[in-house]
Amino acid sequence: MSFSTFGEIMLRLVPTGQADRLSTTSLFAVDYAGSESNVAVSLACLGNNVQFISKLPDNPMGQAARQSLDRFHVSTENILEGGHRIGTYFIELGSSIRPSRVVYDRAESAIAGIKEGEFDWEHILKNQKWLHVSGITPALSKQCAEECLLAVQTAEEMGVKVSFDLNYRRSLWENSDTAKTIFNRILQHTDLVFGNIGVLKDVYGLTFNGNNHTDQTLDALRKARHVFGVKQLAFTIRDHSSASVNQVGGAFISGDEPIISNTYSIEITDRFGTGDAFAAGFLHALGNGWHQQKAIDFATAAFALKHTMIGDIHTSSEQEINSIVEGNISGHVIR
Repeated sequence: MSFSTFGEIMLRLVPTGQADRLSTTSLFAVDYAGSESNVAVSLACLGNNVQFISKLPDNPMGQAARQSLDRFHVSTENILEGGHRIGTYFIELGSSIRPSRVVYDRAESAIAGIKEGEFDWEHILKNQKWLHVSGITPALSKQCAEECLLAVQTAEEMGVKVSFDLNYRRSLWENSDTAKTIFNRILQHTDLVFGNIGVLKDVYGLTFNGNNHTDQTLDALRKARHVFGVKQLAFTIRDHSSASVNQVGGAFISGDEPIISNTYSIEITDRFGTGDAFAAGFLHALGNGWHQQKAIDFATAAFALKHTMIGDIHTSSEQEINSIVEGNISGHVIR
């Protein structure tokens, strides 16, 4: 299956000590990641043909970011060169009662400065089956928002299906009303929505019935389907025992009632990129024509498995994820 993702890949810096703080560390581990590039890598690791569309500076950092995608056989042919800097983000991993923290330094990055007409979407999307975008890229600049809209409009006209992850990063938006306006424009051209109840509360002001997070998510799916006018929605479910232990699941709606996956109790190694793993898993399942229950079970297993890996990207194979779906979660050594 052929997939395209559009967004920003960034320089990721994390203190080398698991419990180190940003304000006190002297060493950082370096990696390259971003929501849409994470999805691209995961899809490639599952055996799909994937291209990542973006803009990077022609300098060592930009070249390293491109090489990080080449390593996983993600096509970088449609990454433009230009601008002066790569977006950067710093992560302080949480532990126990201390939450994780993210600090962005992505103002005036290469992709934020894209100009009208730089991307030939009809050429880029030729022979593609899916285009995946998120709510992060439109927050980077006015032109990024317009480019996202142009991309999904062109995809719809060409018969390319569109998936939209409602990633809402409060620190990147002037206010939630601006995000809502742009999200709604993109949703008009969307076939599949990814999200969670948090973004529906923060951006749309919705409230949900239910005594627990799972029941509230099921209610959210029913309501969001009507609010968005989109037939298919897949949401992650997360209950926090602490920053170190979460219970995670997934749910999907296409018919009258949502369906849910198994729930996993996870001791977290690194929770960043987990929603991207979920999205990639679900897209892979849809691309293979799997039935809905199998699709949400596979996506949720990918979501859970990513929590056990350092870094943003999820590199598990289809076989490894299916092993989790089948209940092989003891953690015994494989010899």
